[in-house]
Amino acid sequence: MSKKEQHSFSSVLSINPYKNSYVFGSAATLSATVSPAYSKEQYVISYLSTKSFINSNIAVSKNIPEDDLHDAIYSKVYDELGLDQALSYQVEYIETFNKLDEENRNFHVFIIEPLAVDDLFKGVVEKVKYIDEIIPAPLLFKPLYTKDIIDDDGVHCFIYFQENDTFITLYNERDFIYTKSINYSFRQMHQRFCELYGEMVEYEDFIHFLSYEDLKTTDSPYKIFIIKLYKEIFANINDVLTYVKRALELEKIDSIYIDTQLSSITKIDEIAEVELSIKSSSFTFDYGFVSRDEKYVDHLHSLMYLYTSMFEEERYACNFTIYHRPPQFTNRESGRFIIFSVAAILLAFLYPVTYWTLSYAQSLQYKIMEEEYKNIHISKLTREATINNKETEKKKVLQLVENEKKEYIDKKNTLIKIHEVKVNYPMKADLLQILTKDFNAYEVNLESAFYAETQKSEKNEASKEFRFGLVSSNDKRMTDLIKHLTKTYGGKFHFSINEISYNNDEKLYFGELKVSLL
Repeated sequence: MSKKEQHSFSSVLSINPYKNSYVFGSAATLSATVSPAYSKEQYVISYLSTKSFINSNIAVSKNIPEDDLHDAIYSKVYDELGLDQALSYQVEYIETFNKLDEENRNFHVFIIEPLAVDDLFKGVVEKVKYIDEIIPAPLLFKPLYTKDIIDDDGVHCFIYFQENDTFITLYNERDFIYTKSINYSFRQMHQRFCELYGEMVEYEDFIHFLSYEDLKTTDSPYKIFIIKLYKEIFANINDVLTYVKRALELEKIDSIYIDTQLSSITKIDEIAEVELSIKSSSFTFDYGFVSRDEKYVDHLHSLMYLYTSMFEEERYACNFTIYHRPPQFTNRESGRFIIFSVAAILLAFLYPVTYWTLSYAQSLQYKIMEEEYKNIHISKLTREATINNKETEKKKVLQLVENEKKEYIDKKNTLIKIHEVKVNYPMKADLLQILTKDFNAYEVNLESAFYAETQKSEKNEASKEFRFGLVSSNDKRMTDLIKHLTKTYGGKFHFSINEISYNNDEKLYFGELKVSLL
């Protein structure tokens, strides 16, 4: 059912299938109800928690026609995530935009095994018959931007604690980019709290403390362990945000919106701001409607009600429902089937009873096998798909590590070159100063000086050598100088002179002294 068709409904029923809670919305007011019932005038909406589905990013060529896009995405999901080809997973997707990828269209896909939907909503459908829309929980934040309830841009992080799941969702420039479920639902927090506290505490007492005790003022013995638990949770959240910023190349996260399914006195947003050093606030959004009985309403119910009016955002239509409203009776396949069946029964009322018996037996056998299939395979297949998704994430992380290693090696080589320059140039100057003093001591003049480095290919090292042009009026002074230098600096340098020549015109001796650095 399209968003535009929703205008014909006078009320909305939002469902939390994990807590079996229902909220009725009409005329800008919300009220909880414990006895929902089917109504033609009622639009029914629910959601899937983040841990209920697999989500990933894929890219397909821009050359694929729009009519073939669904099949192309479906095929790519099976190939890249390694899904079991024998199963027909339910795949929904929204398009994302990557300015750096000009050749492909990018999509964020949400994947779930159909039997999981049926398992979750079986009891709900018995009460309300049809569910018009079942959407992934992370997309519920989109109407906050569409309705300008959040009117600033940037990178926003939403964190929501529930009894069955706690998830992190990021929006960048008003568009969804990332979501992840973390292992700190209220049930999991309770287990971890009992480990820290050292003894078993009733779940109801734990929830009562979170709801009605203020960590700033309470003197409960639970206080210090709750603080430790929150620090552990926010350390985990910080690791997730660090990974996301690096993986998605985000400079920073501008704001965090954090809240819980409970009506809590403790300001968890203040704790988040201290622990994460990011501006944080609770879900105190101006939704534009109020609770009829002034009781606390789970924020996801408010967001679902808001989502039903987001008509202009067809790109975010991501509906997992398998409980569609049927068309008029005569236009339904089942209606035609019933009409033809009745006619066939009237025409063939003497059809053998054995046929119906066999049909019933086959139907019964099918149901038994279907139930057995659900019990045995649903857990196995979901875990396999999750493992494959984690392997994909692992490859991305390893690639990031490899890039960091390359950057480290480049910086290291640069520092080595800088060090060589700082060490070698002062060394040359010191050597010239030392040798010049010796030249003067033996009254040998310096006519020229050269320095050269020759690469040794076998060791990839450089041979460093000085050449000095010496002039003296006495050849013995030269030989005495060389003996002195060899004796004094023999462990550091190698000295050699091939010949000493005499110039009759100038009455002087000339020689080239080679000094090799060892």
